[in-house]
Amino acid sequence: MENLLLTAFLACLFFLFGIIVLTIVLAAAGQSLGIRRKYIQILLKVFEFGRRRINSYAASERDKHKQKYEEEGGSGDEGLPEMDNLSDTSQESENRVFTDSDQVIYRDISISALEGIKIPSQRPDYDLTFKKDFHVSDMMYFMKCGVEAIIQDDVTHRFTAEDLKSWNLLTRTDKGYQFISVRLTILWWIGCLIRYGILLPFRFTLCIAGLLWLITSTFLIGYFPDGKHKRLLNRVSSLMAHRILCRAMSAVVTFNYLEHRPQNGICVANHTSPLDVVILSSDNCYAMVGQSHSGFLGVMQRALSRATSHIWFERSEIKDRLVVSKRMQEHVEDENKLPILIFPEGTCINNTSVMMFKKGGFEVTPVVYPVAVKYDRRFGDAFWNSSKDSMVYHIFRIMTSWALVVDIWYLPPMKRQDGEDSVSFASRVKAEIARQGGLVDLEWDGQLKRMKVKETWKSSSQRDYSKLLKVD
Repeated sequence: MENLLLTAFLACLFFLFGIIVLTIVLAAAGQSLGIRRKYIQILLKVFEFGRRRINSYAASERDKHKQKYEEEGGSGDEGLPEMDNLSDTSQESENRVFTDSDQVIYRDISISALEGIKIPSQRPDYDLTFKKDFHVSDMMYFMKCGVEAIIQDDVTHRFTAEDLKSWNLLTRTDKGYQFISVRLTILWWIGCLIRYGILLPFRFTLCIAGLLWLITSTFLIGYFPDGKHKRLLNRVSSLMAHRILCRAMSAVVTFNYLEHRPQNGICVANHTSPLDVVILSSDNCYAMVGQSHSGFLGVMQRALSRATSHIWFERSEIKDRLVVSKRMQEHVEDENKLPILIFPEGTCINNTSVMMFKKGGFEVTPVVYPVAVKYDRRFGDAFWNSSKDSMVYHIFRIMTSWALVVDIWYLPPMKRQDGEDSVSFASRVKAEIARQGGLVDLEWDGQLKRMKVKETWKSSSQRDYSKLLKVD
């Protein structure tokens, strides 16, 4: 009996080892058996089953409340409790408008970071085109405009996890739904077992394999002389490593418009997670720009720099724009070097919008290659709240989610127009990325995630209010 159990245990180990090796080989070769996409289709059916069960429970609870209310002498729906709307087809807000092409358009916000005050109400006597006498009662109108601006806040809730309209059996959106039905409870426990007991160890093994391959291959490639062969070896090893790391997150990535894939210059993309680099690098090789680090990140940076040219800055240099621009300019002018991948927002946004692009990368070259990145929120939350969660915890959450489903759009290269400054150029590129990704185009600085509003913005709003009044 003991020999039989030992034989079964060893057989299971060899089977798992074979699956891991097969996954690594397929990932390195850029091939797939289609299992992940079938897995995604099964998950969608499970989510739909859960949604129907929850809506059925909500309807029955509402009927119970209605019956009880009528027995107590009430009538109609007045006084009945509100139930959660769990349909994915519901509108996210009153400002959201759907066109025939399924593109999302948002109406103007009340206050613009660049254009100053925009009075949201249709009151003609408050218009910047003419002035009026001030009355004490006007304060109530200004207070109303301020409250509307707070209610229509387009900034702070971009730094929190994106709201989910339907439950995906993850604890992030847990409202006790798993306990309203025996079948949902069983599904939830099976899901926990699969995610933590099977997928997490499997993904962790793949992650270690990918990192070891990345460090080892770049270390060895560093001994080759600079030239065509070294660039080819670096491209092959980099794609292999990042594809293995994508498998470690069960990433299902769809790349669109491959004819616009950047080959050199500067590539700009919206930013949701540090894993954006892994996702994009699984299809193309990029040069990285960033601050030099110590520890494990420092080891990774030195390993990457041995294989190809990257741009790492010391803390004392990164504040010097001339030094940064000069090194980026030298890199861009060399056609043999990889395209530079930068995230002009400077911070992670929660997959719903694109915030202000910093002008630095748009001053270096008149042509940039935009890339739009959009994650499917139903399978997991890809947003990294760096002010709340550590990098390790963020990766752990990704590895314990169902999957990482993402769409990538390579957009045609955009060129700076005659007389256009770098700020306007950056804003135009940002708008195009937002349009393609179905994201909200915002003018606010993403650094509001960590800092207070600049005094210049406050004084600008005060000046706009003063323009409404007559001054004797």
